[in-house]
Formats: sequence, C-alpha cells, structure tokens
Amino acid sequence: MPSPRFHGRVESEGRRCEAPACREAGEFRAPGRMPHGFDGPGEWRWFCLEHVREFNAGYDWFEGMSAEEILFAQSPIAGWQTESRTFRPTAGIHDTPRWADYADPLDAISARARGIKSRAEREARNAMSGRFSREEAQALEVMGLGSDTDRTRLRRRYSELVRRYHPDRNGGDRRHEAQLTAVVDAYQLLRKSAVLA
Repeated sequence: MPSPRFHGRVESEGRRCEAPACREAGEFRAPGRMPHGFDGPGEWRWFCLEHVREFNAGYDWFEGMSAEEILFAQSPIAGWQTESRTFRPTAGIHDTPRWADYADPLDAISARARGIKSRAEREARNAMSGRFSREEAQALEVMGLGSDTDRTRLRRRYSELVRRYHPDRNGGDRRHEAQLTAVVDAYQLLRKSAVLA
C-alpha cells in the first residue's frame, strides 16, 4: 500500500492551492505568514507541486534577521552552546562534561567520549579481576571507582558524592534523590565487602 506522504505531499480532501487562480489540490506545505518561532513556522501555506516549487525558489530564510543574526545562523557550530540533557551538571554520577565548560564543541564531545571509554574500561577491569561479585562491580561503577579501590578511597568518594547530591547542597532541590539513593546503596554494599582492604 503506497504511503500518502511522498516527497512532502500531504493528501487532504478539499484543500486547494493558495496560489491565485489555481484550482489544483494544495498538497504541499510551505512556511506560513506568521513569523517563525522556536517550534517552527507559525502556520502552513498549502500549494500544488508547481506553486510550492515557485514559492521555495523565492523563499528567504533570513528575512527579518540582522547581519549578526544571519552570520550566527550560518556558523557551522550555531546552537552548540545549548545544553542538552546529557551535558547538564545533573546528567549523572559519572561527571559528564557540560557544554558550557568548553569553548569548542569538539572538546566537549571528546571529553564525553573519554568518559564513556574510561567507564567501559573500568567495568571490564572490575569484571575480569574476579575479585568482586557482579553486584560489587556494579556498585563500584555507581561510585565511579575502579578495582584498585580501598576503604579510604571509598569513604572519600562517598563523602564527595553525598555532598554533591544531597538536597541541602542543592538549595533544597530533590531532583538528585535517585542518584543519592544509588550512591548510599552502593556504599552500604561495598563497605561490607571483605574484598576491600
């Protein structure tokens, strides 16, 4: 069964092309008369294929922008400063870098990749050491620690993470409670471990 959408075509009964004197079906949408916003065009105009091509040929995306706004919109890194969920300070226990910490987006991406790689290496070392049970290896990962951890290092890291995620240190913000609970549970498991010296 063929799709009703083909090369931007949106089939609809009774919608006519908005070009003057055109009697064709309006199956192709174009940006509307209302200005663009964060969520896209304010409304759609509907044209037949011939008239949407004509509209697109004369469309100026930069209409109404200042020279500085046009230059910024054309920049290959425009918008990279916008902090995504992954790069927020609250992104997780693993100290994920934030966009705002870097002047160059490639540095931020590189730091993120290094973090993922070191986490994977740490997981592999913990699993291969045979020293820790699966639960203990997962707890070490939650704490961001490796298989060479001792009790002193465990306590220091626990203290650091509790300070980071406790609501009292975050202006009463309780969004970090799940992370705090995971850290407390991991610490309780590891402090009882006979493996840690």
